[in-house]
Amino acid sequence: MLEAVEVAARPGYAVSVATCADDHAGWSPPEEAAAHRVVLVRRGQFRRRARGVVAGVDPTLGYLVEPGDEEGFAHPAGGDVCTAVTFGARLWRSLAGERSAGPAVYVDAALDLAHRRAVAAVADPDYALAEELLTLVGRAITQTARAPTPASPTRADDRAWVALAREAIIADHPAAGGLFSLAELLGVSPYRLSRAFPRELGVSLTRYRNRVRVGRALDRLEAGERRLAVLAADLGFADQAHLTRTVREHVGVTPAVLRQLLAS
Repeated sequence: MLEAVEVAARPGYAVSVATCADDHAGWSPPEEAAAHRVVLVRRGQFRRRARGVVAGVDPTLGYLVEPGDEEGFAHPAGGDVCTAVTFGARLWRSLAGERSAGPAVYVDAALDLAHRRAVAAVADPDYALAEELLTLVGRAITQTARAPTPASPTRADDRAWVALAREAIIADHPAAGGLFSLAELLGVSPYRLSRAFPRELGVSLTRYRNRVRVGRALDRLEAGERRLAVLAADLGFADQAHLTRTVREHVGVTPAVLRQLLAS
């Protein structure tokens, strides 16, 4: 069951929160998109098929939609919550120009923060939300990962290993605590798994794993967590200083500053 609630709308754009409670592995009937849209996941995960590419979608991988795109969805992992920003053609061109973007968007921690700030700004759609959307769309277009072209079976296998590794890391599987144990869990060599991540996502496996941990830190800080030493220990960082360095590397500010930004 899909429920979409429009939370803000102005000429040229609209923001909706979509909640899906489906739990089925089969594909939904194809849907043709009527407008440009940026979709980012707040919670959960699902699969999307568009432009001949099947991709797992979760808080670290969103997508862009172009008018005429045919989309199909499957929800083998249960429900999810997404933010969808729909743009009119004129406003989209003013933001994105004539660039043709691939469907998949790697959601780094900075884009994750932009997403959270946009959601928090819906009460002021004319200015605060509009400014946050400029940041969000700019980062989303920059982070767009062009859909891989049909490749050899080896490349297809790499894509599958990366997808499985992402699932294990997001689920915080015990084996995802290290490269060697993760590779053993998946039945692939550590070397091949390590090399596959930059090719498929544009970031190293280490950076991806840290991005997931920074996302969890954002969740806790947004909820009001003030004990940074406890937060560091809970998320597997060596100490508070390690947490601070990693967060600053991914979003450009410290956890203390982030807490203020998310609170405001």
